[in-house]
Amino acid sequence: MSQVVSRPIDVAKINRFAWLMALYAENHQRLHRLFVPERLIEGRYVSSVGDGLDLQLDIIAQHAYTTELRMSYTMLDPVTGEPDPSAYLRLYRDTSQVEATHCYLGRRWQDAIGMYPQPAVVLDHRLRMNTFLGKWLQYLAERGHGLHDPEFQCALPSAQRTLNEIRTERSLKSSVWGGADPARGESG
Repeated sequence: MSQVVSRPIDVAKINRFAWLMALYAENHQRLHRLFVPERLIEGRYVSSVGDGLDLQLDIIAQHAYTTELRMSYTMLDPVTGEPDPSAYLRLYRDTSQVEATHCYLGRRWQDAIGMYPQPAVVLDHRLRMNTFLGKWLQYLAERGHGLHDPEFQCALPSAQRTLNEIRTERSLKSSVWGGADPARGESG
């Protein structure tokens, strides 16, 4: 008779992974409410709410199922010349998730977790990055950043036209459906 060998399941790791996936979904909702980046064309957008901290949103690439973007303030690190803080994001349209692939908060990921980290260390690092992203997106919403910001501008004229079309579409939905989108299952 053969014997079945079972490995003990580490519930803490499963819970941390589930938490990470939930953060991805939550961050997608927050980012989508602010900017709807999958509808913006490639280019640089700036949101200014008059607090001296202008937000820069770079749409790096639009792919069939993903959007790659970088979000940062218009401040530069005096040592590296890089925007700080900044976060590189990947938006997955098919799963409605946003992943912070890497953040720059004064140092690179290699400096934070090493060149060959253990999987648990990588998971912890991703949890920290995406928790930071969620808090940052919440802060931006509270400050008034986003498409509704009258100062939200694009460097490219064609992208500005697209931005105005998005604003008009949102305005029409708001007036017709009371702010809800029935195509997404929302009710007013």
